[in-house]
Amino acid sequence: MTESATDGLIDFRTAAPVTGSLDVRWIHGVRSKREAADPAIQVHHYDEHTVVLRQSKTVNTEAPFMFLLFGNDRALLLDSGATEDPARFPLRETVDGLIDAWLAEHPRPGYELVVAHTHGHNDHVAGDAQFADRPATTVVPREVEAVQEFFGLTDWLGRPVAFDLGGRVLQLMGTPGHHAASVTTYDPWTGILFTGDTVLPGRLYVKDFPAFTSTLHRLVAFTETHSVTHVLGCHVEMSTRPGQDFPLGAPYQPGEVPPQLTVAQLTAVRDAADSVADRPGVHGFDDFIIYHGMGFTTSLRLLARGLAHRLSPRRRVG
Repeated sequence: MTESATDGLIDFRTAAPVTGSLDVRWIHGVRSKREAADPAIQVHHYDEHTVVLRQSKTVNTEAPFMFLLFGNDRALLLDSGATEDPARFPLRETVDGLIDAWLAEHPRPGYELVVAHTHGHNDHVAGDAQFADRPATTVVPREVEAVQEFFGLTDWLGRPVAFDLGGRVLQLMGTPGHHAASVTTYDPWTGILFTGDTVLPGRLYVKDFPAFTSTLHRLVAFTETHSVTHVLGCHVEMSTRPGQDFPLGAPYQPGEVPPQLTVAQLTAVRDAADSVADRPGVHGFDDFIIYHGMGFTTSLRLLARGLAHRLSPRRRVG
């Protein structure tokens, strides 16, 4: 947060990692249509240069988190949410306002925006179209080949690559398992490891289990040589009752846990995945649930539980 007296450049190295705040009551939907709806997007400043956004469950029940990181030369928006329609989900308007406010405090010409993704599922890329005609903006396509080319991730499962926002140098690594194009981003300024849907307090859907376990081992090894303050994924699906998740598509999640996990919890995910690697099925743990394969019966049970919850006059966890 210190700036040079001569050039206005922010020093993103000396004080890193900074102490930010995730002490916030996240929007989590409303019990009934008679209640006032949450705002379409909640905006929370972790610090002056880092913004966490959450899409409201009243717009889309996935309620994904998105992240806006400012550097001296450009900002990075990680994920664009689950809804394309700007009338219902004004993501570009919100991001433009945040960038304008940041530039008012830190004026500089030719400031750029990069819109990229933790992975390519629809609930993380739907808002891309809102940025298609935005000046000085690059929207990175969702496909794995495009991600690799843009960031220079030629060694997809090897060493992380640097992506410089202008003094704020992120480290990105390919982390498949949940999705072929999953990318984990480490921000030395905050110490946050942005894990997308790979690791979060909720249902961990695994498409490629060997890739998933390999990814988890690499992430834990990374934390052993880097200062990681939070492991921050893109959804919350667990309640404060250990091992109890909210039903799929729940429009209201009172008593949900915070989105951030610790390095110890990341390690627990790795150990849990190792323990069930040879046992396809649904495996519940206190802070997460591992879905080792998504067969017809598992999918049907998830959908049926979610539908029953949405039709129930008393929406409770369970």
